Formats: sequence, structure tokens, C-alpha cells
Amino acid sequence: MARPLPLLLLALGLAAAAKSPYQQVLQHSRLRGRQHGPNVCAVQKLIGTNRKYFTNCKQWYQRKICGKSTVISYECCPGYEKVPGEKGCPAALPLSNIYETLGVVGSSTTQLYSDRSNLRPEIEGPGSFTIFAPSNEAWAALSAETLDSLVSNVNIELLNALRYHMVDKRVLTDDLKHGTTLNSMYQNLPIQIHHYPNGIVTVNCARLLKADHHATNGVVHVIDKVIATTTNTIQQVIETEDSLETLRTAVAASDLSSLLESEGQYTLLAPTNEAFEKIPRETLNRILGDPEALRDLLNHHILKSAMCAEAIIAGLTMETLEGTTLDVGCSGEELTLNGRPIIANKDVLATNGVVHFVNELLIPDSAKTVFELAQESEVSKSADLFRQAGLSSHLTGSERVTLLAPVNNVFKDGLPVIDSNMRNLLLNHIVKEQLSSKYLYHGQKLQTLGDKELRVFVYRNNLCIENACIAAHDKRGRFGTLFSVDKMLTPPTGSVMDVLKADHRFSTLVAAIQSAGLTEILNRPGTFTVFAPTNEAFQAMPQGEFSKLHGNAKELANILKFHVADEILVSGAVNALVRLKSMQGDKLEVSMKNNVIHINKEPVAESDIMATNGVIYAVNYVLQPQASRPQERGDEPADPALEIFKQASALSKVSQRNPRLAPVYSRILARMKENSGGL
Repeated sequence: MARPLPLLLLALGLAAAAKSPYQQVLQHSRLRGRQHGPNVCAVQKLIGTNRKYFTNCKQWYQRKICGKSTVISYECCPGYEKVPGEKGCPAALPLSNIYETLGVVGSSTTQLYSDRSNLRPEIEGPGSFTIFAPSNEAWAALSAETLDSLVSNVNIELLNALRYHMVDKRVLTDDLKHGTTLNSMYQNLPIQIHHYPNGIVTVNCARLLKADHHATNGVVHVIDKVIATTTNTIQQVIETEDSLETLRTAVAASDLSSLLESEGQYTLLAPTNEAFEKIPRETLNRILGDPEALRDLLNHHILKSAMCAEAIIAGLTMETLEGTTLDVGCSGEELTLNGRPIIANKDVLATNGVVHFVNELLIPDSAKTVFELAQESEVSKSADLFRQAGLSSHLTGSERVTLLAPVNNVFKDGLPVIDSNMRNLLLNHIVKEQLSSKYLYHGQKLQTLGDKELRVFVYRNNLCIENACIAAHDKRGRFGTLFSVDKMLTPPTGSVMDVLKADHRFSTLVAAIQSAGLTEILNRPGTFTVFAPTNEAFQAMPQGEFSKLHGNAKELANILKFHVADEILVSGAVNALVRLKSMQGDKLEVSMKNNVIHINKEPVAESDIMATNGVIYAVNYVLQPQASRPQERGDEPADPALEIFKQASALSKVSQRNPRLAPVYSRILARMKENSGGL
């Protein structure tokens, strides 16, 4: 019964050790500043501004905030002060009431206004309060009109504003949990708290600058803005903003209003009217008229969590309600989306999140046509080719297709001329259904708009459709999917024998296959890889050797079978070395060197000549299986016994030089004579 006590103590120890992100960053700043004395924190200051940040490890080495350079300064950690003549910050700040503490921590303007508004007696007296005190710079940043409206009526507006910055209990940074709300001392209106993994804490999107300053009657946190009450949901923000009129119409048509009115913590990247106007009218009408595409478009603008601008000090990836991701970052004072500074107005706070106005529409792949996907990617030249061939209608409508589009590098020497043959070839780059590459399987058959059947080959390091291998991740559009492939596809036109007969380079090989009785094998359904010697290869054989082969059908068949493997290997599957078992039985070694396929270390003349039952490589030499290569004694087979005697002879010479080995040699020789019948 007593054993659980150590476990309880361990759990308590772990709980105590689990610091909040803010405390972790503060601890790192302490470690970096300790060489300057006790309670010194390293602070990164953005050059040219007064913005300071406690540093984490990554920022320490990068020396950048939002892509801008910083300098390191050293100052007293929160709650401590310098002592003349001593190193560091050895003294704790004197503990006094909240009113006095405001003057010590850099919020003397808040102290002044609390005096004017008659809040001073309350924050000097007994109790337990937390105040999120705007810094002096925060008050100075208010417009003259806003500040005048507060200060001119000190007994009401200013007091209410200050009480909205207060909570009637002591709340430290460890208690400021991400996504929680605190009831303020002004009509219990909520204050939104966000505590981000990078250590930044925001209060209604105002950043905590100096935290956890203890007072006799509470705690003071200094923030970088004067915060205002908010009672509108995200949906109400949309309804009241004139610049979001088009968005308002789109939200109503997509039935997303209820979501944007519900409880939660979202970030809406709200496209302005200007953003919608930048989109081609045809594209916009298509999306607005398609409920599914419209919903995907809007969900792509909604992040799953509230992200205040002050929390973004470097790039990060955020997930949208649509299931996609956006790269959210910053460049100086500007927020960026996918690397572009398109956020026009940031941190419009709502009760269920935050709204940033964006001046460009973010169209997800799922709302685009496959033609639009191709135009915007590394296959834009292919898109132009399909347009020239008059096939773009298949890629812009509601037809379910998959486009196999060669990457731009395939056309580095220019686009091919469009004729009937090229148009038919391009039709065979469009598969009749919308596919996902991760669900393709080896041997799968795909039907094209050109009425061809394409095969899928799955290899360890690649996924190929006929001779073309997928070069990038899929892009899945509204009705079509884009597969970027590494070359133009060449659909098969006949069996291996059909292809060889149709190519004059292989006339000698065709005759040899017929003489060896292999025609039927290479005509039947199968999965062959054929390394086909050209006429030139046979002509290069030693004089009389080919005639000798032709006179021996069995030996000819043996040689030819060594050129055939019973599996399909296209060039895109060869990364380093691949070993294939030939029909003759010996192994073939296929490798890639300088972007050229090699068979048994010799380069091939042409790769990936596709057939319905295999693939052909043209080679300018005749491959020789191991058993057919010349031996040391001409045509005589190697004799294992002879090799043993050679070794025995060598051992004899050694034994003559070393008397200790002589008996061993004699015994071995006697045993060998016994086994060989007294040779």
C-alpha cells in the first residue's frame, strides 16, 4: 500500500518541471545571459525598432525576427533590478501594490490614467487582481481621436477601458492557457488568451512584453497594445464590413454562416472585394456556381486555430478547414501567406477568433480545373501543348480525368508540331477517370481518351505508367487530377515481335528469333524486358561466329534467351543497380550512369520501346552469358580436379621451404589420389 507514494512524488516532480512555452523561452534567455551576472536575460531587439523578444534557441542562432536582423542586448529579467557596483541584477524589485508596480515596470501612463479615472484606490488597496497594463508606447500609439474620447470623459470611458484590462484574481503566465478566456472586471466581458508554442502570449492579440511582475495585491503583465472590448462573431464582422461584401454573398451561398457564428477559435483570412475582382470573371463564376468548389474555397481561408499577428515571428505551416496547409510568415511588419505580403488589415478580433483581411484570393487545388493546375505548375508547357491541340475542353469541364503531363524540361528544345499523330498521342495522356497515385497498383490497366490501355508499374523507387514515371506529387483538382511525369508517354503498339518486325534495325534479330523457335514466346501475353541487339551488333561479332550460331538452334536460343528477362523494367525504375534473371538463367545487371541505361556495364542505344507484352532496349552488341564466354583452355570446360592439383602443386613448393608443412602436404596428396582413382 505504501508503494504508490514514490510514483506520486515522481508525478508531482514532472508536473513541476513542465514549464509553459513562455517560461521555457524565458529560461533560455536566462541561460544566454548568465555570463553577465545573476538574473540577466538575453533579449533580441529588432534593428530600427523598439521591439524586443526573449530568445529561443533557433532565434538565438538565426539572429532574425520576421526575416529582419536583430541585435542581442542584456537586461534584468522580469522581477529583478540592478544594484550599483554589483554585477548583473542581484536584487528583486521591491514588492508593493499594483499602482506602485505600474511605475516600476514601464507602464507609468497606465499608472497616470488609473489615477485620473479614480481606479487608483482600488489597485492600491487590498485584494487580488491581475492587470494587463499597456506600455507607455502602446498608449502613445493610439490615434488622437481615440485617446481624446477616453481621456475627456475620465469617470466613465477611461475607467471602463482600464477595468477591461483587469481580472479579479491573480493570474500568472503558467495559468494563461492557449485558447482560454478570462472574465474582465468590466461587465465580465471576455479577454482572449493565446499562449503559442514559440513562447509568445497574447491578450486580445496584444503581445505580453513583461510578465509576472508580482505585487502585494496581484500581478502586473505589460502588453504592447491598448485592448478593446469585442462582442462580434466572425460572421458579424463579415456582415458589418463594406469591403467584405462579395465574401458575405459567398458565405451565405455556402451555408458557412452557422460555423462562423459558433463558438470556437478560428482565423479567417477574409478576401476583400478587391481580391475577388482580381480573379478572371469566368473562373470566379465557375466557382461561385459550384457549391462544392465554393465551400472548398472558403474553407481554405479558415485556419483551425486563432493566430494573432504578434505570434508570427517566423514561418510556420497552418492547417485550414479544407484540410490543406498555408505557409504563414512575416517580413518585417508585414504578414505573408505562402511567401506573399497579401494581408491588408490584421488582428480584427472576434469573440470566436480573429480576422485578417487579404487582398488576394487563395484558390485551393480542389477548386481548380486540371488545366489551371497545369498552367500554374512545372508542366505549364504541356498545358500550352494541349491547348494548341484543341484538347483543353477535356481539362476544364466536369469530365472526370487524370492528366499525365510531361514536365517542362521535356520540351527544352521546343514544343512538338501538332498534327493528327501528335493529337492522338496527347489524347493518350488523358486517362478516363480521376485517380490518386497512392492507390495505383502494379499491373493496373488505365483507359485513355485515345482508347489505349496503359499499364501501371510499381517499383521500389518509382511509380510509372508505361515508360513515363511520376515526377511530383499529385495535384487533385475539382474534377481532374494532375500527374507530372518525366517524359512523353509512348503507348504500346503491338507485341515484342510486332515491334521488332516493324523496326528495320532489328531485321537480323527477327530472323535469329525465328530460327531459334522463340517467335511464339515473344508474341504471347507476358511481361518481358528485351535487350535487342541491332543489325550493327550482329555485324560486330567475330567472323564466322554468327554463322556458327545460326547452325546450332539450341545454342542460338540459349544466347537469345540471355537477352530476355521475364519482368518489365522501364528506365525510370533504374536508380543504381538492378539485377534481372534472364530466361537463360544467368543474371543481367542493369544500371544507370550519366543518365544512360547500361546492361552488363555497356550503354544501351535506346530505352523504353514499349510493347503490349514488355519493353525493348536497343543494344549495339550481343550479350554473352557466363557459360558461353571463352575459357582458359579454348573450348575445353574447366576441370575442378585440375584446379585442385594446381593448388596442391603450389602447396608442395611451400612445403619444401617449410619442413613443418611437408607431412600435411603428403596427407592431402594421398587423399586426393584416393578420390581420383589413382590419377
